[in-house]
Amino acid sequence: MIVHTGEALIDFIPHPQTQGEPWYQPSPGGSPYNTAIAAARLEVPNAFLGKVSRDFFGDQLVSNLDANGVGTQLIVPSDKPSTLAFVKKMPDGQPRYAFFSNGAAHVDLRPEDLPEIPQEARAIQFGSISIIPNPVSDTILGIVEGERDRVVSFDPNVRTGLITDESDYRDRLRRAVVASTIVKVSDEDMEWYGGSSDLAAGARGMIAAGASLVVLTEGDKGAHAFCGGRTVSVPAVPTTVSDTVGAGDSFHAALLAWLYHKGLLSREAITELREDQLRGLLGFAVRVAAKTCSRAGADPPRLSEVPLE
Repeated sequence: MIVHTGEALIDFIPHPQTQGEPWYQPSPGGSPYNTAIAAARLEVPNAFLGKVSRDFFGDQLVSNLDANGVGTQLIVPSDKPSTLAFVKKMPDGQPRYAFFSNGAAHVDLRPEDLPEIPQEARAIQFGSISIIPNPVSDTILGIVEGERDRVVSFDPNVRTGLITDESDYRDRLRRAVVASTIVKVSDEDMEWYGGSSDLAAGARGMIAAGASLVVLTEGDKGAHAFCGGRTVSVPAVPTTVSDTVGAGDSFHAALLAWLYHKGLLSREAITELREDQLRGLLGFAVRVAAKTCSRAGADPPRLSEVPLE
């Protein structure tokens, strides 16, 4: 089992009209939430851990997890409202977000709220906007920093528009990297994190900080894995892009799914991944991401659509 923790929110997805402004459709989302659904569709047993509102948006979030086979036994119900995120597609196809999360349920996750993580959980996946505000940020960092046996997998998924104290946020990112076995990071996030266009140097810095595997994505330029002294790259899979919402989350889920299905989802096995294994890992992840990009919204594929090699 993989436990995914962080924000569950409602994305308002724009739909164009022939005249006037677009209309917006509410859709369940949030980076760790999307990753949980993508992993479930790739036939990995998993569960979502987080605080979710009892409002009708929260009902929609929980129902969607149930419908996709994600365990909901670790969800903490809350009377606070759901986080809302409005998405705007930019001319280059990249999404831009406006978040409304003050006083929201997911932000209020506290240590005393936490359920016991099942013994069978082999990995914890986290990241994105839940690393910014408290108390949820300290709660999640407390979970992963105290982890000694399970795989910890982190996606920064930086949202600069939500950062009010950059120095504090950078410190939280550094703590998250140090606590992680795997860091999945986009080129944009790596450049922001490292303050340099030398992305490989940034990845090697994360390895030096304590991560065993750093996977760097570069959109249509492909993906790169850094593991010990080994570096492997694969090209992107050509596809007709509908949009990129959820593609990074699906990629992250695919990494974990490949390791799970290959019997390699452990700290020791990840540290010792060979170049051919790293190539297989990346190859599966880019195919899953490409399939997601070919569809509107965060709609990750099932394992039957993108079989393991």
